Amino acid sequence: MKSYHINMGMGLAGLTIKEHDIPVPGPGEVLVRVRACSLNFREIMIIFQGFYPLPVLPDVIPVSDGAGEVVQIGEGTTRVKPGDRVAASIFPNWTHGPFSLENAAQIGGSINGMLTEYVVLSEDALVHIPDHLSFEEAATLPCAGVTAWNALHCGRPTEAGNTILTLGSGGVSLFALQFAKRLGARVIATTSSEEKAQRLKDLGADDVINYNEVPDWHMAVRELTDGRGVDRVVEVGGAGTLEKSIMSTDFEGQISLIGGLADAVSTVDFNSLVSNVYSLWSIAVGNRVHFDAMNRFIADNQLRPVIDRIFHFDEAESALKYLKEQPRFGKIVIRLD
Repeated sequence: MKSYHINMGMGLAGLTIKEHDIPVPGPGEVLVRVRACSLNFREIMIIFQGFYPLPVLPDVIPVSDGAGEVVQIGEGTTRVKPGDRVAASIFPNWTHGPFSLENAAQIGGSINGMLTEYVVLSEDALVHIPDHLSFEEAATLPCAGVTAWNALHCGRPTEAGNTILTLGSGGVSLFALQFAKRLGARVIATTSSEEKAQRLKDLGADDVINYNEVPDWHMAVRELTDGRGVDRVVEVGGAGTLEKSIMSTDFEGQISLIGGLADAVSTVDFNSLVSNVYSLWSIAVGNRVHFDAMNRFIADNQLRPVIDRIFHFDEAESALKYLKEQPRFGKIVIRLD
């Protein structure tokens, strides 16, 4: 079998491919043939930026997200059987309950990841993927999908009649848009072009604001909500957008803080932080219970993830370069034959 390996912060120069014996699962473990994996902003942080808030092994097999089929099970394994189509939770030890340091081990970081032909994982990490999804589609779910699901359900869960603000057209934002619409919410989205605006509307967005044309997009959000603001912001921009997200939120609204894709600024003005009355929830993807609940919802609503482009396993370097350098609408997937 073959697998890719990286060293943190070395960029594509540190990407190597190696051959190994196919591993054998031990008690409670499962051998999965990986059929597809997908890339996230975390790969940019680990591979190119050399910064990540959780430990990363040297020479680690990267990429947290993947889907495949069970090939072999170890002694005592009961949750899956050979032939099952599965994906893995990013945090294999976080099956339920709140996040803690005890369950912070992460695939593609402190545990070898999914950019490989075969992987051995704990049975506790695995979830069955919806029948109607291809392996390529299912591979997009573990990080972006679960994060979006958790972002909409933390604190007061999103309900019909709520108004949700999503930012941009990355994987988390697109999943949040699709989930929120099926939950009966109104969705306002921001984006950078009229082409993307139309695609967001095609996915169900009720209103779209072009932030290049309307830099004070928080004011446009207020106008669209009759001055009230939104019930929840799925905040993926970080310091570059947080102040405007706060000003877009209704009194006692919620902000689900995902990451920091907008790098225009590195700090947030304290006065802005206290300029509204809101709850701020920092999202650490989600646990296996979240993943299972999301998969049931996806199956019930026959949802399909948005994929920007699919690369082959042999083109992993090109896929990572595309992730770093090219604008995208949806997920980047790597297919394994």
